[in-house]
Amino acid sequence: MRKRPELLVPASSLEVLKTAVVFGADAVYIGGEAFGLRAKAKNFTMEEMAQGIAFAHERGVRVHVTANILAHNYDLEGARAYFQELKELAPDALIIADPGMFMLAREICPEVDIHISTQANNTNYMTYRFWYNQGAKRVVSARELSLQELKEIRAQIPEEMEMESFIHGAMCISYSGRCLLSHYFTGRDANRGACTHPCRWKYAVVEETRPGEYLPVYENERGTYIFNSKDLCMIEHIPELIDAGIDSFKIEGRMKTALYVATVARTYRRAIDDCLASKEQYLANMDWYLAEIAKCTYRQFTTGFYFGRTDENTQIYDNSTYVNEYTYLGIVGSLVPVPEADGRPSVDKEPCACARIEQRNKFSVGDDIEIMKPDGTNVPVKVLAMYDEQGQPVESCPHSKQVIDVKLSQMPAVYDILRSKVQK
Repeated sequence: MRKRPELLVPASSLEVLKTAVVFGADAVYIGGEAFGLRAKAKNFTMEEMAQGIAFAHERGVRVHVTANILAHNYDLEGARAYFQELKELAPDALIIADPGMFMLAREICPEVDIHISTQANNTNYMTYRFWYNQGAKRVVSARELSLQELKEIRAQIPEEMEMESFIHGAMCISYSGRCLLSHYFTGRDANRGACTHPCRWKYAVVEETRPGEYLPVYENERGTYIFNSKDLCMIEHIPELIDAGIDSFKIEGRMKTALYVATVARTYRRAIDDCLASKEQYLANMDWYLAEIAKCTYRQFTTGFYFGRTDENTQIYDNSTYVNEYTYLGIVGSLVPVPEADGRPSVDKEPCACARIEQRNKFSVGDDIEIMKPDGTNVPVKVLAMYDEQGQPVESCPHSKQVIDVKLSQMPAVYDILRSKVQK
């Protein structure tokens, strides 16, 4: 019997954590307000972290907390205090890259598993053994490794040691994410959580004696986005990932929306479960996986380094924009009665309650939208009415994060996601 791999999903906020849990994650990784590599993400206060860990644990889902900056001297005392606070919250694991941070975590909360971040450049089985001997439970493999290399590592490390690998999401131009471009251009250090993603910018060349005269940089005739990687997607290769002995399938995206997280978690959840049931069932549902995974934002897909060295097909040359087929409208936070302003008896089997959401993008009464459910179904519905926080009917919700009650032609459930297809 093949081991069931963990599906590890990112969360940028408490709302997104709940979405990841409901939509199929086995584990969620999150960051606090310091010491993680996504300083621009919303991240979690200690109170939110406690709520998130409780929510996940009640549903049998693990929570891993990132503390994977490459620390300077002035970070260490703050890190010590941070680990003391985390100890009280009892997360399931800490994700760490820096040996100094590792030593602090082992000293302060030895009961919490430590996972070694991909930032530590984990490219060979001796590195895995080193960290295991120090007390690490798991190592996150460098993204530059092939499936064959991962199989070799699995064969050379203790059976109880765990191997985690990214299987979906954005790729970095620099080796294992250790980039200096952001710090050089903007003073914001990618290795301490503040990357400005200069790899997505468009570049030109200026000759020293001709200031102001910009010459285009052509990697080929299609354009000049010479550092812009495609996104990793391994949805078509779940059997190979399982056969390689990877214990945890990691999704990148700790700055992504709940719609992205729900889409990716739900799709990989079903693909993994189908594959473990039978390869035939997995292959029979491939069209569904491919259609669904394309409904979240992405930059075109690649299989990265899994099948050997990358080539010109892993880069995007003509633009730096995302493919975006659906617009995220909001998560159903609760079901509430229809306001008295429209309290007439329900007719024609119209729903007699509203979905309360915190709006993320504008939509209007009369729009055709979709309810996205954790079980894989997508339900087309019409927006019948909307009410503001005072219970007054409105025709649309133009203000971001506006709390709105929405009456739909079919009743959603709490934690369902509302989305609409982008009109082209």
